[in-house]
Amino acid sequence: MTDASARFARPGPRAADGRAGRFMARLTSRVTDRLLGTALAVAACNPPAVPHAPLPVRVLVLGAAAAAWWAAPMVDARPVQTSMRWQTVAARRRTTVLPAAAIAVAAATGPAVWLVVCIAALLLAYLLVTDTWTAGVTAPPGRPRATPALAAAAATTVVLLAAQAPVAGTSYARLPAALAITATTACLVLALHTRRRPPG
Repeated sequence: MTDASARFARPGPRAADGRAGRFMARLTSRVTDRLLGTALAVAACNPPAVPHAPLPVRVLVLGAAAAAWWAAPMVDARPVQTSMRWQTVAARRRTTVLPAAAIAVAAATGPAVWLVVCIAALLLAYLLVTDTWTAGVTAPPGRPRATPALAAAAATTVVLLAAQAPVAGTSYARLPAALAITATTACLVLALHTRRRPPG
């Protein structure tokens, strides 16, 4: 074999190893994001009921955990839209799709109160860790991190307390619901106002 043929024969395995290495690095990067996102997805599936569920349900839970492990890492890039295909949009917004899907699944499975609190805590932690405005490389310099965390914790607490208030069958049911919606809307408006007008 000549030097030229050897030179052209070597890159094949290296390229394959490079692709495998990049794939493994992608699956093992941002471990904190992946652990929180996977824990959120599994908790939303009501894990105490999974061992007694049929086999297809248990397979779906494993699939949800695997999908959450893939989707959980923060998309730390500038908001540039390259395609309007739903696959591209979903992959770009997967850190929003994941918690939204977890909330929908939790609402459908009806977990116990202690598990609802765990889901709320995991949701809050996941959103704070994957928020590119405070934790990403594109965040404004000198951005305070305590204020968004406190606002998110306050909104989560208000919504959780309103959801668990034992007034669903009474005439007072609309009052805590209205207060929760008002508080959540106020937190959202403040967050958007701060995003549009960063300090300095």
